[in-house]
Amino acid sequence: MPIPAEHILAIDLGTSSLKLALVSVRGVVADSEVEPLEISLLADGGVEQDPEHWWAAIRRGTHRMLDRGSVPVERIVGLNLSSQWSGTVPVDRAGRHLTNAIIWMDSRGADHVKAVTDGFPRLQGYGVAKLAKWIRLTGGVPGHSGKDPIAHILWIRAERPDVYRETATFLEPRDYLNLRFTGKVASSFDAITLHWVTDNRDLGRVDYNAGLLRMAQLERGKLPDLLPPASVLGPILPDVARDLGLSDRVQVVIGMPDVLAASIGSGAVRDFDAHLCIGTSSWLTCHVPYKKSDLFHNMASLPSSIPGRYLLTNEQESAGICLTWLRDNVFFHDDELAASADRLDAYRIFDKIAERAPAGSDGVIFTPWLNGERTPVDDHRVRAGFFNQSLDTTRAHLVRAVLEGVAYNSRWLLTYVERFIKRRLPEVTMIGGGARSNLWCQIHADVLGRPIRQAEEPVLANARGAAFQAAAALGYLSFDEIPEHVPIARTFEPEPDNRGIYDALYGHFTDMYRSTKHLHAKLNGASR
Repeated sequence: MPIPAEHILAIDLGTSSLKLALVSVRGVVADSEVEPLEISLLADGGVEQDPEHWWAAIRRGTHRMLDRGSVPVERIVGLNLSSQWSGTVPVDRAGRHLTNAIIWMDSRGADHVKAVTDGFPRLQGYGVAKLAKWIRLTGGVPGHSGKDPIAHILWIRAERPDVYRETATFLEPRDYLNLRFTGKVASSFDAITLHWVTDNRDLGRVDYNAGLLRMAQLERGKLPDLLPPASVLGPILPDVARDLGLSDRVQVVIGMPDVLAASIGSGAVRDFDAHLCIGTSSWLTCHVPYKKSDLFHNMASLPSSIPGRYLLTNEQESAGICLTWLRDNVFFHDDELAASADRLDAYRIFDKIAERAPAGSDGVIFTPWLNGERTPVDDHRVRAGFFNQSLDTTRAHLVRAVLEGVAYNSRWLLTYVERFIKRRLPEVTMIGGGARSNLWCQIHADVLGRPIRQAEEPVLANARGAAFQAAAALGYLSFDEIPEHVPIARTFEPEPDNRGIYDALYGHFTDMYRSTKHLHAKLNGASR
């Protein structure tokens, strides 16, 4: 069957960058653009972004792609968003944002969410009756790290009452951008999950639950109406279409959170087909045919962006951002040493440097918890570090140790994912910026002891997922057809000679968390 000429403008709002792609309804990427994004890190644990920067990046990237003429404008039939999840944008009745967006890394609401989850008797810091209700209805529970939208909203109500009063609706980043595109205020069964106020037991009728709203102390009137995943919101606003250079016949699909978009864009849409994303953060997920929760390791099967399906959902806080930290704060810091350094090519150079160090980095271990951790432990006070350096430790050891440390963290998560699904994952598809590194793919294969399938154009997996969802919503293909349209660039098999080295070091890695968590709690008790 020939590839149809119709295309989707797929937009992937990440944390450090915004990616745009023109993707055929069969998943072929015709053109793409990347726009960097800035993050504001505040001293009190706040992490924010300016929504106007998101919109400006969309305009710039769209104009550049359309100006190249790789796809005729009349062949762009749909627009769909993949977006960072667990963020909050307060908007007024006119649809204007009232503050910067509070994004998923922000922990200022930790004390406020702990107050609404407390009770007696208590288990893991939660009132038992409340815990049981949350797990039974939603599948999960508000994290004590304060990084869920429920915590953001409670923080705004307590610390910014003027903003809270003016807010008509609290929106996820995706839903805010959809409002800009269509003028419609809405969210979906999948994206609203992390507010922890919806009954998810019947995936055909997910809705807000009055008891959960009371328990969470959230107002229904300040939350958006809900639609099923893969819903068509309607045509793009005519003035927005003119501004972007699109036809006003373009249909806007509701989109999905990045974790869920990645599951579709990776091609891992069948039950128990797994994908690992190494982006700013990381996750290891798969679809499952049941609703289930693991409170102790902060993971659960939640509504998928495929209608009527559940996705095992989890997230590790810091992955690719560890390399960014190494680049910007250690090797290419803005001082005299970096005057002539080319930081744009740093990641490719990191691979070359790391290849000079042996597997296991001669015992140097990096723990990647730069901003705390979510899964398999919910601990916002734990921090990163290099361990076991000696006078013989070189730059190559440090770079490789960062790559290996993220892989150890992935294996830590894999252990609990396989316990959750009660089966061994035979292979894992790897996507995200980290999957562009052949070395990092091989390290993951060695550390996890699983073949790693490197998706083609892995950094565009979310955008491809957005295109696939839009294509399905608009009737161009079915979700079951998706795997055959995701090409695999290469499969990395585990190296037997490295198995013993990494098994031993992985054991030390997990020991480091257990032996340092109390010290980190003391050191960071008053911080985020």
